[in-house]
Amino acid sequence: MALSRIWSAFIIIAVLVAAFRSIRGDEKIFNRMVVGKSSDPYDSVYYVGVGSPLKQNLSSDYPAFLKEYGYAKVDSAHKATVLLTDDFAHDSVNYFKSLNPGIKTFTYRSVQTRLERKADGIIQTAKNAVLDIILPLIGIMALFMGFMSIAERAGGIRVLSRIIGPFFAKLFPDVPKGHPATGHMMMNFSANLLGLDNAATPFGLKAMESLQELNPSKTVASNAQVMFLALHASGLTLIPVSIIAVRAGLKAANPTDIFIPCMIATFVATMAAMFIVSFKQKINVFQPVVLAWVGGISALITLLVIYITRLSSADAQIFSSLLSNGIILSIFFLIVLGALYKKIDVFDAFVDGAKGGFEIAVRIIPFLVGMLVAISMLRTSGTFDVIINAMKMLFSALGTDTRFVDGLPTALIKPLSGSGARGMMVDTMKTYGVDSFAGRLAAILQGSSDTTFYVIAVYFGAVNIKNTRYSVGAMLLADLVGIITAILLCYLFFG
Repeated sequence: MALSRIWSAFIIIAVLVAAFRSIRGDEKIFNRMVVGKSSDPYDSVYYVGVGSPLKQNLSSDYPAFLKEYGYAKVDSAHKATVLLTDDFAHDSVNYFKSLNPGIKTFTYRSVQTRLERKADGIIQTAKNAVLDIILPLIGIMALFMGFMSIAERAGGIRVLSRIIGPFFAKLFPDVPKGHPATGHMMMNFSANLLGLDNAATPFGLKAMESLQELNPSKTVASNAQVMFLALHASGLTLIPVSIIAVRAGLKAANPTDIFIPCMIATFVATMAAMFIVSFKQKINVFQPVVLAWVGGISALITLLVIYITRLSSADAQIFSSLLSNGIILSIFFLIVLGALYKKIDVFDAFVDGAKGGFEIAVRIIPFLVGMLVAISMLRTSGTFDVIINAMKMLFSALGTDTRFVDGLPTALIKPLSGSGARGMMVDTMKTYGVDSFAGRLAAILQGSSDTTFYVIAVYFGAVNIKNTRYSVGAMLLADLVGIITAILLCYLFFG
């Protein structure tokens, strides 16, 4: 029910915000919400500049950033409709206004409230949900579910379940010892840890199916399913390769300097998810087995951090690629080798599993389309901009250091849209500079959590769960812990 209310609220709020903007003179708002496309060209806005964006702690490449939103700089005030300045008291401001009395004046910072990243309307979003997400996912699901079927027939999942069993028995007391769900969850967590999103989704959906077999109420989320999704959505990843790659592409002085803060933030968010759900389910996490496993994982992460920090940016990316892809190929090799040893019909097992992957991918289409359409409406209506600008005004009025607010858009969008959050992260880096406080904070926030609402819609939808209980609240609270941790770490590491 919680997810249903939130989904309804998204749509109602988006329509109300759009209606208000329409009354204020935005004649194209409803058109953008329904049939707009992210590829639509921006309407050109010609502006003249006075002073420098650098004086407002913006990037030296700020004019190039504005150009991406259709703001073209001109020399003549007569051609311009907007005047940008670093100080309203600048002598040239009055001069340009005398040449063009109708020109609108903003500071380089305040004009950002008028910038809007193009997003797909609901029609295009529905199409892309199938064309760009489901169709590629079908092949990926078929691949990994096929190999998982081989592993199950060969007994590999049971072996993995026995290894991780003592730890999972404490966090998932309702899951019987040696049940395949334990192995499926472990495969999902391992794929997430290595940043293998393509593998994590099939493993995760298979884990939800296994847990659903144990669920006494097929439409209500079980304790084990809530705990699994909370840990999954916390997004624990060893090496934030994509973030490092973006920073390198934008010519950061040291693209990997956000690695340690990212690692700590996502680890804290995962621990928060575990503690929050454990408290709700009355699970004692201070048991020797749990503490030993958490301590062992912490030690492993610490050693990896020490090693990675000694590598260059290029070497770190090469190491990550070798580690992630090497492990996947090793798993495939061991699965086939074990199946041949057990005299399993390998290809037949693969085909049977692949069929299941196709069925799951098709089954989640309605849930995926529904959630993505609601998120699209929030983005195209300008609701995110309203929230972000309100937060900036609030913290400014409180007299606090507002540098962190410039990085918050990434955190606000991340629970809703991974691609949207990535775009916001890149925008922040281009606006304030890739090595600015806001730019680094956006990178840490991007790596501190996962797309909570997407995960809830897809994973619960795959097994037809209607009542998600306290999943949304617990996962968003863990996200909040990750956000606060990321902000504190950014101040600690980058001042």
